[in-house]
Amino acid sequence: MNVILIISLFVLCLGFMSFGYYVSRGKISQSAFLVSDRNINVFSLTFSLTASCFGIWILIGPAEASTWGGIGAVIGYAAGQSFAFLYFIKIGVKVRKMLPSAKSLTEVIARRYDLKVLKLILFLTILYLYVYFCAEVTAIAKVVNLILGIPLWLTAALIIISTLIYSLKGGLKISIITDKFQFWIIIVFLIIIFFILNQKINFLSPDVIFNKPLSINIGFGGFTAGLTFFIAVFATNLFDQGIWQRVYASKNVLVLKKGFIAAFIIVFITILLLGMVGIFASFYGKIKDPSTIIFSLLINKEFLFLNLVILILSLTLVLSSLDTLIASISSLFVIHTNKFMQKKYVNNFYIIGCIFLAGSAFYISSKGLSVLYLFLLADLLCCAAVVPIFYGFYKKKIKSKNIFKSIIFGIIFGLLLFPSTDFSKSLLVGFIFDKSLFPDALSNNLLFWSFLAALCSPIIFVKKN
Repeated sequence: MNVILIISLFVLCLGFMSFGYYVSRGKISQSAFLVSDRNINVFSLTFSLTASCFGIWILIGPAEASTWGGIGAVIGYAAGQSFAFLYFIKIGVKVRKMLPSAKSLTEVIARRYDLKVLKLILFLTILYLYVYFCAEVTAIAKVVNLILGIPLWLTAALIIISTLIYSLKGGLKISIITDKFQFWIIIVFLIIIFFILNQKINFLSPDVIFNKPLSINIGFGGFTAGLTFFIAVFATNLFDQGIWQRVYASKNVLVLKKGFIAAFIIVFITILLLGMVGIFASFYGKIKDPSTIIFSLLINKEFLFLNLVILILSLTLVLSSLDTLIASISSLFVIHTNKFMQKKYVNNFYIIGCIFLAGSAFYISSKGLSVLYLFLLADLLCCAAVVPIFYGFYKKKIKSKNIFKSIIFGIIFGLLLFPSTDFSKSLLVGFIFDKSLFPDALSNNLLFWSFLAALCSPIIFVKKN
């Protein structure tokens, strides 16, 4: 049985690699590489947004969040990830009008603010994309190890190399083409998984949905968990270069609106359902490890078909997000190094840069380290930047120096409350000052207050103008 699964692993990776490389054969124009010639239609945009948004995290994050935040965390997670698409309809149209020829948010930032602000946002954006890359590769390496016992480093190497080969060659154009196939694999296999999970824990039964489990953590803890996820995911998505590439790749504004609305509906429903699985699995005592709820319910060495389904779905989820992440990072290299070096050196620079990032991601992934804490940290940094940057698009009188100061202030204030790795204390609460000096509502919900502080504190500087 393992032989069939191992063959499937290699066939899927090499299949997408070969297809992507074949489609990208010949010379790819810079416009096609960065924004797919600004010519994608509603269906392509919907498929691409959904497939690139869905990484393997959807099989881990929502269910795990439900175990400590209940229904509040699940709704916050689903809303944060999906409602960002609705906001992109408004801000995307505005940004396209501000700089129609742009290929990224950072180009608009470079025009609106000074170089210091641009460098800071570039750093935060690339950090987030890099952490996302590490998280995806680490997760799939662990899943394959759980199913087949293959060493983490081998899976990590296979995934990274196969995705790099066609992504660095074709950029966004190839990512969107492969997303069309990956979208249907993801949707069909998710439906199969929902059907199997419902057979196991009956989480879609009306009699169960309105019963006791939904009362879990609807209080202050559930509220703060949900709001924390909403703030973190919503704010970070606004700096996702992969989404901004698709904003500019849309054929027109009408295509942009329809594609983002369709993606919003699909993403919200999917994350909500996967979070519900975690809630009901917890209620029925079927949880051993919160980070592997879905897999522990599905993986069974005696059932080849079931293992094959979860393996193919997991691999497709990872490949669909990784090619977008690689295209995003490489696009930022191309866009912003064009200004500082000769054109003939740009391609080599971004290829070397992306390979270096991928190599370091391989090292982290092969060690099987947890990247959740680093993910939350990257989210916090992006939260500190979201209000100043986007508010400044509407208020032209705000000066760049105040935008820079407000972001730094937000980062510092957020980090003072950001919890330690065991989430029991922070720099301010428990290190500089004794934890007993603070009310329980603060000391027991440090993650929530750190994100709230990072999001809201920059307003002090922004409002000075």
